[in-house]
Amino acid sequence: MTDLRTDDFLDGRLQITQPVRGYRSGTDAVMLAAACPAQTGQSVLELGCGAGVAVLCLGWRVRGLSITGVEQQGAYADLARQNAERNLVAMQIVTSDLQALPAALRATSFDHVMMNPPYFLGGTLAPDRGRAISRTEATPLDLWVDAGLRRLRPGGWLTMIQRADRLDGLICALAGRAGAITVLPIAARQGRDAGRVIVLARKGARAPMRLMAPFVLHQAPRHETDAEDLTLQAMQVLRDGSPIRLGIAKVP
Repeated sequence: MTDLRTDDFLDGRLQITQPVRGYRSGTDAVMLAAACPAQTGQSVLELGCGAGVAVLCLGWRVRGLSITGVEQQGAYADLARQNAERNLVAMQIVTSDLQALPAALRATSFDHVMMNPPYFLGGTLAPDRGRAISRTEATPLDLWVDAGLRRLRPGGWLTMIQRADRLDGLICALAGRAGAITVLPIAARQGRDAGRVIVLARKGARAPMRLMAPFVLHQAPRHETDAEDLTLQAMQVLRDGSPIRLGIAKVP
């Protein structure tokens, strides 16, 4: 992977190298990091970390975390290591498929697991192999959820972002194993259907599910110019690195 570019995240607070024609993380990764309720001193695992955008955003916002990322594509795992070093965020990156994790990782439990599984079930594959692998589901969604829950300690939190039309699969995969499920719809504009959902669940909990009001990204009712029109809430998350607060006062 030689055709690379450096992208600014959190209004330039992070500079992250990503492939020009391969898979590049963007808004979804920043939102995922913002929704993870990790606190200083806790441990975090990201499954499918790519070039490290989400865990780096989280590591910038919450100092003193023990961070591990898993990425099956070696070139992206290498980028994640380089990006972590460049941005002075300490983390361990493991090159592995989530269904064949190293024994040492399988023996470790985490306070938090976060993930952004591939969104698409099929269709025309992207010409770049790395992009195709990152965007098209090969490992079923329920196995992603299973892998995340297995790596959580009892009472740990699983944070996920996914297409809204796959919410039913996430809820089914969590059934009987996690509770206190919070669903945050993400809509591009006011009055539009949600295109994404953030789902937060606690391993072993039995509290009922909560469906929150949508998080709206753009201020204008329609896209009319190329000028940025983020809502204040979206600006605070995407530019300032603020957390998305999902009503959790304290995570023990």
